[in-house]
Amino acid sequence: MNKYPLTTNHFSVQWGGTRIAFTEVSGLSISTEPIHFREGSSPDSDPKKMPGKLKYSNVILKRTIMDSDNEFYTWMNTVAFNTIERRNITISLLNEVQEPVISWRLDNAFPVKIEWSDLKANANEPAVETIEITHEGLVIEHN
Repeated sequence: MNKYPLTTNHFSVQWGGTRIAFTEVSGLSISTEPIHFREGSSPDSDPKKMPGKLKYSNVILKRTIMDSDNEFYTWMNTVAFNTIERRNITISLLNEVQEPVISWRLDNAFPVKIEWSDLKANANEPAVETIEITHEGLVIEHN
């Protein structure tokens, strides 16, 4: 059996909402900022480096706007002082038979921004809504 690279155009998003058809996902990344330190009695004048805390980027989900579907807006409106509805979100890259090959699980996610397409009288494209979410951790699972 020949193995081929996976393509990015076949994926699913499970996000605790009623609709899961997304057209784009971006921002799946983890990074760490190095900590620079130097011991006062060290004969070396150059600082040493060690890994700092992990940082997770916000994730952007895009989908076409459908009539009477306000779920992004409804979720954003759960914001109250120091509280919001949190969801675990799973983004899966699928193989040719719709099976997850790799999944990214975002823990305790909540929305921080919603944006809608610009409205243009001479355009001929679907209207898109974008939700930016933040989360408290990213777990990668190979299925």
